[in-house]
Amino acid sequence: MAKDKRIDEYIAGFPPKTRAALRQVRAALRKGAPAAEETISYRIPALRENGILVYFAGFKNHIGMFPPVRGDERLVAALKRYRGPKGNLRFPLDEPMPLTLIARIAKLRVKQDREKAAATAARRRRQ
Repeated sequence: MAKDKRIDEYIAGFPPKTRAALRQVRAALRKGAPAAEETISYRIPALRENGILVYFAGFKNHIGMFPPVRGDERLVAALKRYRGPKGNLRFPLDEPMPLTLIARIAKLRVKQDREKAAATAARRRRQ
């Protein structure tokens, strides 16, 4: 996975506690999506393969992750306590980061991204 120095700069702009959490989240995402490319999109860190897999961002009291998780009911249930009003995830800074869940999110998003890319390619071949 290609590392983007802009993400290092983004993380460096936060207080120490938030920086540490962002680094943990970044590492967990990289573990779950080892072939993904890091980028900045909408002024926040993101991972992409064929399309954006996941965005993550630092806030005053939490780390946010977008888009909402769908397609794996067990994972959705495990993340229920972290869901915000629109389904985006909020991991409180005053709790340990659920790194195993974050890696599972990345793996699921890679699978969904690849399935979508394959379906798009098949559709184009039929045209």
